[in-house]
Amino acid sequence: MTRFLFRFAAAAGLAAVAAGISVGASAAPDVTGHVYVNDNTSGVNTVAGFDRHGDGSLTPLPGSPFVAGGSGTGASIGSQGALQLSGDGRYVLAADAGSNQISVDRILPGGRLIPTDQGPVWSGGVEPVSIAVHGSLVYVANEGDKTAGTGSNYTGFTLNRGGILTQLAGSTFGLPNTANPGDILFNTTGANLIGVEVGTTDPSTFKIDSFVVGSNGLITPAAGSPFAAQAAGPFGSEFSPVDPSHLYVSNAHGAAFAGSVSGFNVAAGGTLTPFDGSPYPDHQTAPCWVEISHDGSYLFTVNTASTTISSYRINADGSLSLLGSTPFKSGTGIRPFDARLDPSGRRLYVVDSALDAVTGFAVSGGGLTELPRSPFALPAGAKPFGVVAN
Repeated sequence: MTRFLFRFAAAAGLAAVAAGISVGASAAPDVTGHVYVNDNTSGVNTVAGFDRHGDGSLTPLPGSPFVAGGSGTGASIGSQGALQLSGDGRYVLAADAGSNQISVDRILPGGRLIPTDQGPVWSGGVEPVSIAVHGSLVYVANEGDKTAGTGSNYTGFTLNRGGILTQLAGSTFGLPNTANPGDILFNTTGANLIGVEVGTTDPSTFKIDSFVVGSNGLITPAAGSPFAAQAAGPFGSEFSPVDPSHLYVSNAHGAAFAGSVSGFNVAAGGTLTPFDGSPYPDHQTAPCWVEISHDGSYLFTVNTASTTISSYRINADGSLSLLGSTPFKSGTGIRPFDARLDPSGRRLYVVDSALDAVTGFAVSGGGLTELPRSPFALPAGAKPFGVVAN
């Protein structure tokens, strides 16, 4: 399913751009970690794996792409968090949107992936698009079947040390057919869970769901939830890694060059209160995906339609100050999607659903510089919508 925001993305020039994609053949030999991408391939879904080198460049892991086990859709899907690492870092969890399943792959020494013996499990709804993980607790946002009006929900699971995913009885929270969930995530303590309803063209459908997480893993809506979003199309979201009460949500569906990011204080009981001055404009189009530096000082949002990444400074009171926006070397008319920092915080990786590639940036404070050999090609047939780095 392709969200309506992508009407902004033009197809012109994609073939010429794609022809310049690097496969990283001359990348540095020193491996500092790995990057994985949910390929969302039709038929059997796969996860692309890369060695991540000291200079930030990527080279495919031997045997990549790796079988996820479920099915992808083979078409662009707009959501954040469709691929996640387990809490102990031993597994990769992938949303298999085409088969309504979640796959779990074990990370082997050296970075290769193998499916667990359990195989993919039902997501608890229709078309899973986002995964949240905290410790052994996992929640999935299911997009649902709009024609049938069924299957849109949040559903919880537990993941044991053997990689077995078990649905949590009584955990499913139903959503309206107009929800179009774009992201689900825990704060750093695991005490609060947020789900973002991108909605439709009707402003009453732009919502943020807020929950308190019980000791049994079940979620209870906060008083007043769902909360009205501050602008059209709330989309990607991120909690501050250093302050679990600070939440940021991008607003993707405003007019051209009228994008913004909202900031909220989240009380222990889940109530959302906007920061002074929120939402904060970035003067770009369709800010979708959000990532925050590990020290909580900077926020980056990927502007899909204007093909830039905006950088904000996060102030002590939680408010945002816009620093500027960085274009992609590949030019306009591409579809930059989900973004993730590596563990060092010195590299930012962004998947692209038009180029079928990963673009890498060097990070210095709030400044971004695209890597010399970027972008890095994904396997044929990939329509990526999730990325992680370890």
